[in-house]
Amino acid sequence: MSHSITLQKLAELVGGTLSAGSPESVISGLNSLMEAGPGDVTFLGNARYLPALKTTRASAALVPEDLDAGEAREGLALIRLKNPTLAFSHVIRFFGPPAVEFAPGVHPTATVAEDVVFDPQKVSIGPHAVIESGVRLGDGCRIHAGVYLGRGVQLGAECVIHANAVIKEYCVLGRRVILHSGSVIGSDGFGYELVQGRHQKIDQVGIVQIDDDVEIGSCTTIDRARFGRTWIGEGSKIDNLVQIGHNCTLGKHCIIVSQTGISGSTRLGNYVTMGGQVGVAGHLEIGDRVMFLAKSGVTKSIHDAGAYTGYPARPLMEGRKMLSLPAKIPDLLERVRVLEKKLAALEGEAVRS
Repeated sequence: MSHSITLQKLAELVGGTLSAGSPESVISGLNSLMEAGPGDVTFLGNARYLPALKTTRASAALVPEDLDAGEAREGLALIRLKNPTLAFSHVIRFFGPPAVEFAPGVHPTATVAEDVVFDPQKVSIGPHAVIESGVRLGDGCRIHAGVYLGRGVQLGAECVIHANAVIKEYCVLGRRVILHSGSVIGSDGFGYELVQGRHQKIDQVGIVQIDDDVEIGSCTTIDRARFGRTWIGEGSKIDNLVQIGHNCTLGKHCIIVSQTGISGSTRLGNYVTMGGQVGVAGHLEIGDRVMFLAKSGVTKSIHDAGAYTGYPARPLMEGRKMLSLPAKIPDLLERVRVLEKKLAALEGEAVRS
């Protein structure tokens, strides 16, 4: 990386206070606590990595305001602030490659229906994108290569649709929505009826509505509603490889982590968090600020805020206790075998006497 910056300027850049180190020392790069070298700046974002502050070779570190200076290596410059992890984003932007500039216009290989509503001076449409009739694009939208926007799709201002993402007919996105490559919005809900021994498809005629500031990871699929809408609330962030079934509702600012599956017609409140590989049954109600740890299985509605784990998901301490029980089975079986042998011996003595 070719940039460099003094410690004092770096502290000003991130909005922190330099509490150790020379203000004129020069920082020329960044890295993690374990991999940083002289001239690098790093950060402490999780208390579990605190011991690494004693051994890091970095020249400077962004640390919490209340960190005891004795926890850090002697000679390590410290920049104190409320949220080192968030502040380090400024460092990444400073040292990282320049952002790709917005270039409005329509690539000559893109296929755009005649009645699409957009300002070509304020929207970017990349190569081989296909945009069907009736689509509306807000100012500042970026449609990358190979994107498909179905008939009647609506995008608010400043949406970013990455390469090869698909938004199917009549779905509605708010402002500043980000879809990563390979995501599919508005595929048919999984609906069939068994008729005379054969699965007969049920029409799915609803839409997907995605509100402002939602980000959706690669290869995530959100099914359209059977009727009405599947609804993703404002500010929610959805990881890669997530499946959300038809007619589900996610509240505001939810976090859904990779490989989670949410069955149809389940409703989540606001600030719900689901760790990786959580499975949720259909037609459930999940309250505000409920957190499911990774691999939880949710089989019934849960309304009370708090952390849950296990299968079926239980309150955290109870769930952890249940998860620990299978590991005790071998010892319990051995104790039963010993007791059976003792009981058999006692019965044998009783018969002989």
